[in-house]
Amino acid sequence: MKNIRNFCIIAHIDHGKSTLADRLIQACGGVTQREFHDQILDSMDIERERGITIKSNSISLSYKAKDGQDYLLNLIDTPGHVDFSHEVRRSLMACDGALIVVDASQGVEAQTVANLYLALEYNLTLLPVINKIDLPAADVEKVREEIDADLGLDPFAAIPVSAKTGVGIDDVLEGIVTTLPCPQGDPDAPLKALVFDAHFDTYRGVILQVRVMEGTLKTGDLIHFMHGGRDYKVDELGYNQLKLNPKKQLSVGEVGYIVAGVKSVQDIEIGDTLTHLERQASEPIPGYKKAKQVVFSSIYPMSTDEYQDLTKALEKLAINDAALTFEKDSSAALGFGFRCGFLGLLHLDVIQERLEREFDLGLVISAPSVKYKLGLKDGTTIDVDNPSYWPDPMSIDSTTEPYIKASILIPEEYVGPVMELCREHRSDSQTMNYLSAGRVEVVSEMPLGEVLFDFYGKLKMITRGYGSFDYEPIEYRKTDIVKVDILVNKEPVDALSYLVHREKSRTRALHYCEQLAEAIPRHQFKIPIQGAIGGEIIARSTIQPYRKDVTAKLYGGDVTRKNKLLEKQKKGKAKMKQFGSVNIPQKAFISVLRSDKD
Repeated sequence: MKNIRNFCIIAHIDHGKSTLADRLIQACGGVTQREFHDQILDSMDIERERGITIKSNSISLSYKAKDGQDYLLNLIDTPGHVDFSHEVRRSLMACDGALIVVDASQGVEAQTVANLYLALEYNLTLLPVINKIDLPAADVEKVREEIDADLGLDPFAAIPVSAKTGVGIDDVLEGIVTTLPCPQGDPDAPLKALVFDAHFDTYRGVILQVRVMEGTLKTGDLIHFMHGGRDYKVDELGYNQLKLNPKKQLSVGEVGYIVAGVKSVQDIEIGDTLTHLERQASEPIPGYKKAKQVVFSSIYPMSTDEYQDLTKALEKLAINDAALTFEKDSSAALGFGFRCGFLGLLHLDVIQERLEREFDLGLVISAPSVKYKLGLKDGTTIDVDNPSYWPDPMSIDSTTEPYIKASILIPEEYVGPVMELCREHRSDSQTMNYLSAGRVEVVSEMPLGEVLFDFYGKLKMITRGYGSFDYEPIEYRKTDIVKVDILVNKEPVDALSYLVHREKSRTRALHYCEQLAEAIPRHQFKIPIQGAIGGEIIARSTIQPYRKDVTAKLYGGDVTRKNKLLEKQKKGKAKMKQFGSVNIPQKAFISVLRSDKD
């Protein structure tokens, strides 16, 4: 055990975790030059294109240190985006130490601080690494000051590296061996193994990624999931070394994979504890938390013929992604679809892109919303995340919505615009912490629903890319939420209804009406498009009708002939308006939901 090191790499998004992992794998000979490609642990095309890690991954590396000893390094890569912090949490539970990477030009950012607190929660030993020292804007000494002031770590222990060019990688490997601790545990104790990840293989079922905390696991053992309550038999186990490398057993402190005939990721719970069926551990590994969906949206196929294809596609994605939830939904305007729960807006974006790319589906997605808690006058409490299930306003006694504590790290000169942005998004309280010279942390409590749409984009714009943002849910607070219906030709269109705070209802309704007026083609009669709260109209746009000059054929004669024809046309238009139906094209829904919501 003393020659094993289990560690992960944590950092803010885009600080070079995946590139550093690539260099470590190459330095340990974990991949041949012919098989190597950038972001080798990122398996999805979307991850490579966007340069982000969505799914954490692990690999076992052999390293011969300067002291002549051979070490087994188990590296667990983690995502950096705030939406996937539950993945980071599970990876940290499986580790004894962590490399905390800081960009030499950007410095310490919000997600770096958030991940530091998570790591301290699990008592991990931290080794700071200053990456991207090859950049012209790199300022290593300033970053050392920030590591001391913001993170409270030893600034002189930080190892300067350039993951792109490979400078300093040997120092990082030596630092891992000398600074990070070896795992502790008893190989003869009852088995306790943490399931920190899983992925689906078409031929072998679910492949579990585990870290053995206590005891020893062998091929053929009967295992029991302590939270899920299911039992399986181990068919194969071993190390992850880009390819699966089978072994006879996994002992305490080791990280590896298990194949046990699990049919779907939904059958198990990531973060669960494995133990032997016959000789069970007394209690599971502490720290287990279920992933919570915070953003909800309806997904409909562009063509109703593709409903079955969408069903199969979501089932396939859910086999791999346990955080995605979906249930059947229907709309009078768009037909059958699914109401889906996501971890955040990036999660929604990634799922949408995967459905369109991997399964070649055309999709219409409803406006994302959060879960509101309603107290009704009859004394009951209900949760609502879908405008279709919003009860009669007369029956509602109180409404509460989820609030978050947002931590925004910015250069000092942007304090004014950032605080104004928070106020625009209904921030309740704002406090400022001066971390180091020229750097400020703005801590603000605001509704989660306000952060969903454009907050992050606006923050990046007003701080010229230097602002960083992280949040954690805190509690539900009283609010004034209303359901806004969009009426086209006085008929409500259920797929366009949305839930919003009363203050912002008119602005958003006006935006919807204007977008629809542009996207819906003109008809032979006037079409009013209105936003309404109950019976009160709060916004309106009008699509003017085509005009046909019915008097063009007249020449000479009395004016009464002209008036008679115009009167006849007027009656025809009134009848058409009464019985004619408005055809709303699919692009109209997309134009409303994909454009800037404010």
